[in-house]
Amino acid sequence: MPLPPLTGHEGVKTRLAGAHASGRLPQALLLTGPRGVGKQRLALWLAQLIHCEAPGGGPRQEPCGECRPCHLVLSLQHPDVHWFVPLELSKRGGAGGSSTGGGDADKQVDLVADALAEEMAARREQPLYAPVAGLASHPIAAVRLLLRRLALTPAMGKRKVFIVGDAERLIPQLGTEVAANALLKALEEPPADSVIIVTAADPNALLPTILSRVVLVRVARIADSAVTAFAQQMLGIKSKEELAQRVMVADGCIGKLLATDPPRSGQPDVAARFTEAPLLYALGQVPFQARGGFTDMLDSLAERLRAEAKRGGDTEKLVEAISRVMDARDMAQGNVNPQLLAAVLAEAL
Repeated sequence: MPLPPLTGHEGVKTRLAGAHASGRLPQALLLTGPRGVGKQRLALWLAQLIHCEAPGGGPRQEPCGECRPCHLVLSLQHPDVHWFVPLELSKRGGAGGSSTGGGDADKQVDLVADALAEEMAARREQPLYAPVAGLASHPIAAVRLLLRRLALTPAMGKRKVFIVGDAERLIPQLGTEVAANALLKALEEPPADSVIIVTAADPNALLPTILSRVVLVRVARIADSAVTAFAQQMLGIKSKEELAQRVMVADGCIGKLLATDPPRSGQPDVAARFTEAPLLYALGQVPFQARGGFTDMLDSLAERLRAEAKRGGDTEKLVEAISRVMDARDMAQGNVNPQLLAAVLAEAL
């Protein structure tokens, strides 16, 4: 199945299309904005525009959607568009290590290539995909694969486009910057035939050396009316009550709209687990692995609190609670024990 159309973001699309049309599109971009707002989908739209054979004219170019390159990008099969997403490779035997042994490194790169191919196949089957797993990350082998592909000649078009989604996960924990540092080589001097698009909800979680090498583009939330239309047309939501609830929780981010589906079997609501038994949840965390699943829980908890505030709850208490959750999230980006952090947060709330 092809990707659904990009919803909203007309202003940023106009700026990007204008830069592309005038030949001023930077080779290294950072799309930053709220989690689930559509940064990676916007990056794929830009990749489609770059490869489109007959973009629309007027004040803002649009990919035609009809040529072969457009179809290939929309079906995640264009040979010159490389989408790197966080992976959870523990069940595959690793690929996250920093070994420099030639044979071992080659095996790790091959493992990542296979995992990415499987993930893209899954997203072709179900383009409305769920958020990545809490422990998923960009291993050093993924960056090595990117560097190898960066050195190749474009297979079909004139340019190669590389998308690194959820780039915060280049550093899954403080002190594990090896993958992020490896990416610096690509960002500092990308080949003339390549564009690298990095996306991140929290640019402060990236290395300052990465931030200094990219042009930052802010991606804002979209209007509730656009989220409502997407929910009706793409998700088939008919109930007015369910529609209003889902759109309210999404808060201008279609990715959050998708993430508000009822938990599947074996995938409980992590925020509910915390609120129902916070100390048990705290004891169940792995020491010194505060990013990933723990951070996702804090994001989910903050969304619950914001939704309660919109429903007319005690605003003063809810604002204080949200502030404490966001403070905890900031601390979770450092070398902190999530067991202790969860226990302290539970007592504060």
